Amino acid sequence: MSKSLVQPIGQKRLTNVAIVRLKKHGVRFEIACYKNKVLSWRSGVEKDLDEVLQSQTVYSNVSKGILAKSKDLIAAFGTDDQSKICLEILDKGELQVAGKERESQLSSQFRDIATIVMQKTINSETQRPYTISMIERLMHEIHFAVDPNKSSKKQALEVIRELQKHFPIRRSPMRLRLIVPEKNIPTLMEKLNVWNATVTSKDESGSHPSVVCEMEPGLFRDCDAVMRNLQGRLEILAVSVHAEGDAHVDEYELMEEFAPSSTKESDSVAQLGEKLHRHGISAENSSSEDQVKQNRCTTCDAVVGDAKQYREHFKSEWHKHNLKRKTRQLPPLTAEECLADLEVGDSKADLKEYSF
Repeated sequence: MSKSLVQPIGQKRLTNVAIVRLKKHGVRFEIACYKNKVLSWRSGVEKDLDEVLQSQTVYSNVSKGILAKSKDLIAAFGTDDQSKICLEILDKGELQVAGKERESQLSSQFRDIATIVMQKTINSETQRPYTISMIERLMHEIHFAVDPNKSSKKQALEVIRELQKHFPIRRSPMRLRLIVPEKNIPTLMEKLNVWNATVTSKDESGSHPSVVCEMEPGLFRDCDAVMRNLQGRLEILAVSVHAEGDAHVDEYELMEEFAPSSTKESDSVAQLGEKLHRHGISAENSSSEDQVKQNRCTTCDAVVGDAKQYREHFKSEWHKHNLKRKTRQLPPLTAEECLADLEVGDSKADLKEYSF
């Protein structure tokens, strides 16, 4: 007597999947997705649902292949339409990350935190911002680890406090315009002195004089409360104030040069600060006007003049060509060498148009 193979009807087993889970009305629902696609869908990069879902089927347990019951779907979602339910779970559910999904998520959040730190900080010696690559390297130096359960902004503020213990970095000040009645000006100036705010300009014409000042972002709420009490108003002119240009860093050799030693912490931090200063992580503190006007492009390894010429240089073909070479870890070219290289590239492109 032959034995027939019994296949369970209510089971559909899938492997190598990313699971998105949603608990509703006390029942757990899961959908099976392709790895590395859930984050792309939620960020709007991926538009095709078939590229995200392995099957438009709702499970109660993907790993065991147990399908969700229709009565549970109707009780929880009000419908048994699997496509609509899959979309809701995909948008609101919790991603059970593993492997590449987790690595992609942590890498993206690390970059977001570094970007926030860069936007909110300046070099305390030169008043200039750090580059994003320098911030990332400093974060690696303090052995920062991303916590996926915390917001990027909260972690960025924690990173800033930790970096301030070891490196010349501080929060960039805000620039505000404070407008108050003339009789309250003395009270306002007294408060600004207490906050160590820097007054950049003062306009006493009219019945409502104004003061433009720069202060620490942490004092903004206190300042807002004082302005309300003085029957004045507050205008934000700039969220982050810094000098023109970036704090520079040697992209390839610096990390090997200023790695902290294994001696006492205070000594290692002091040595690290000296090497940071020596290798130009912060832009040079010039002592004369001629030095202030000169700006150096580390990508092209050339002095390009004042601030206006410096900005124009970043739009030039010379700078763009050297950026491409830098990504391939090639040395920079001079302006003449770059022109010759571009001409050779154009001639090669013209030859491709002909078939021999």
